[in-house]
Amino acid sequence: MNAEAPAGEIALWFDGEVAGGRLTVDAAQRQAAMALDRLLKRLASPPPRRRLLGLIPVGPTPATRGLYLWGGVGRGKTLLMDRFHAVAPVDKKRRQHFHAFMADMHEAIASARRAMAAGDPRDPVEIVARTLADEVSLLCFDEFSVTDIADAMLLGRLFGRLFDLGLTLVATSNVNPDRLYWNGLNRASFLPFVGLLKERCEILHLKDGADHRLEGLSAADVYLSPLGPATEAAAERLWAALSTGGEDVCDLRVKGRLVHVSRAAGRRARFTFDELCGQPLGAADYRAIARHFDLLMVTGVPRLVDGERNRAKRFITLVDVLYDSGRGLVLTADGEPADLYSAPEGNEAFEFARTASRLIEMRTEAWLHRVAHCPDQQQSTA
Repeated sequence: MNAEAPAGEIALWFDGEVAGGRLTVDAAQRQAAMALDRLLKRLASPPPRRRLLGLIPVGPTPATRGLYLWGGVGRGKTLLMDRFHAVAPVDKKRRQHFHAFMADMHEAIASARRAMAAGDPRDPVEIVARTLADEVSLLCFDEFSVTDIADAMLLGRLFGRLFDLGLTLVATSNVNPDRLYWNGLNRASFLPFVGLLKERCEILHLKDGADHRLEGLSAADVYLSPLGPATEAAAERLWAALSTGGEDVCDLRVKGRLVHVSRAAGRRARFTFDELCGQPLGAADYRAIARHFDLLMVTGVPRLVDGERNRAKRFITLVDVLYDSGRGLVLTADGEPADLYSAPEGNEAFEFARTASRLIEMRTEAWLHRVAHCPDQQQSTA
């Protein structure tokens, strides 16, 4: 029997965090730490070079110099990747949320196309790939997911060149690479990218386990009322616990529009009530949010009165989408669920009775357990 390889830098760090009580013993997480240590060693040595007829060097041999780490929510993927990014012996490295990166790439491609229209004969994708490769040799993606056809069509060409130019990719995802862009439009054109990803990156499934960030939460933690300084302070403490990997900004594309998310932390996002229900958003927007995030914190839910039909209707729709999607919801509200909307009898009043009932269920221990232990959600098309 082969002896286990000695622990590397990240595995030793993980063991120290467990010993100090800051992390829970988790065999799958330690396996991921060992995989990241293997990649650290590969980064510390130059890639082997191919030889024409065994004699003339013709460039680096395509090799596994990346890691695609996927698994359920709250499994510590982002924490491990961030540790890897911090210690990787690479000067030109970047850690970015996937959707923010893709927004930057689409903007760069559009700029390159304008230059081509003005007479620059170069391929826009080639321009962007070479510019990025000059700036970054290690790219760490958080929350890799593909639901947008524009992203799907760009990824293959862009990363084909980036890998050829020596880029190393580390990505976290909730989705098996074979399920990326599942049921997406023209998915057959996307499949070569999946093959490329599997060729250039080690694929590791972080199996089993619960969402550790939800362990210990109770009903009292996720529905905070009434509004005021004490509730605001409690919400800040809870968000700090839910966003231990740090925050990002991202934009979600919905039918050609962008839904701005100013506070994202992995599969968690934080909004104010006005950001979600005071703007002209609808069910499609809320479904896009539910696809990308497993838990939402919504702060500042007021008591709605007659004459605020639009805001009440949006809140009803938001809760319906999150409930049907099996998502977690943390609210700071100005009253109990049944007290949040007062209006004459009518459609919204009737529908809000259902909303209040769902809000009560979504703050129960049973619901929290379901969110923490649910199977991986599969993606649908945007």
